[in-house]
Amino acid sequence: MGYGLVVGLAGTGDSQQTVFSVQSLTNLLARMGVAVSPTTIAVHNTAAVLVTADLPAFAQPGTRIDITVGAIGDSKNLQGGILVMTPLKGADGQTYAAAQGSVVTGGFAASGGRGNARVVNHPTAGRVPNGAIVEKLPPSVEPRDSIKLQLRQADFTTAGRIAAAVNRKFGDANSQPAHAENSALISVETPPGYKTRVVEFLGELEDLSVDTDSPARIVVNERTGTIVMGKDVRISPVAILHGTLTVEIQTTFNTSQPGPLSPGQTTVTPDVKVDTKEEKARNVILKQGASVEELVRALTAIGSTARDIIAILQSLKAAGAIQAELEVI
Repeated sequence: MGYGLVVGLAGTGDSQQTVFSVQSLTNLLARMGVAVSPTTIAVHNTAAVLVTADLPAFAQPGTRIDITVGAIGDSKNLQGGILVMTPLKGADGQTYAAAQGSVVTGGFAASGGRGNARVVNHPTAGRVPNGAIVEKLPPSVEPRDSIKLQLRQADFTTAGRIAAAVNRKFGDANSQPAHAENSALISVETPPGYKTRVVEFLGELEDLSVDTDSPARIVVNERTGTIVMGKDVRISPVAILHGTLTVEIQTTFNTSQPGPLSPGQTTVTPDVKVDTKEEKARNVILKQGASVEELVRALTAIGSTARDIIAILQSLKAAGAIQAELEVI
């Protein structure tokens, strides 16, 4: 990441209240031989930004990478701006890349008189495609004697299958180069013939095909009523009764007006009506080996909504009838 300046804005830069952007501009001008006091300039075409990037492993000097630019002051729009050369440093404080280029925003902001304005997407953040050049090799470890393969999703079955596939390809009766250390890590010893050709060995490892073990899982988003499930999710024999109970309370305020010249006072009396409505329970019966897809199709056929199905799935999980993980996001 790095700290830099975006210039060339059409009056949408930081205001005088953002002190650090003005100070950064004067420091930049001072390095170019122009001595200006921060208290004597007032510019609106400059914005202070933070620049971030992902440094790929084994990136060579001269490689170009994409960068992301975000305003940290009170700038309203970075559209049309140019990022001035900004050093990008790693967590160790060393500079690994230099960034510069035209900022491309995914939105815009326009305003007119009398407070009329229109903003599309987010105009205070943008990207510079290929905007940084790698200047220094990142820290890396080149494998020699052994290689560690890490699974993106830990699974004992998948780890065992990977080790077996590697042993079939590179092992023999006396040597088994691969073994699974746990559900997420496989250790592979480099074969003797590949000690000086580790890159070729990694390439052949990538060509191996392994069938991954996908756990049965149902993902439910209660905020949007979205349900995502796999075809392998099964349900134990179960009977489902689902109905809807509606309670409606209505309060009507009536005005009691006394007769003319009477000693009474005008009062407001509430009239409360409570109405309950309970729909007839609808039932669904599933046989042995039924899938969640069949359940959802049956529930939809009897008029259940997405939120009804979510409630039923949660109840089935609590009853132990679903042979899958239920994840609510």
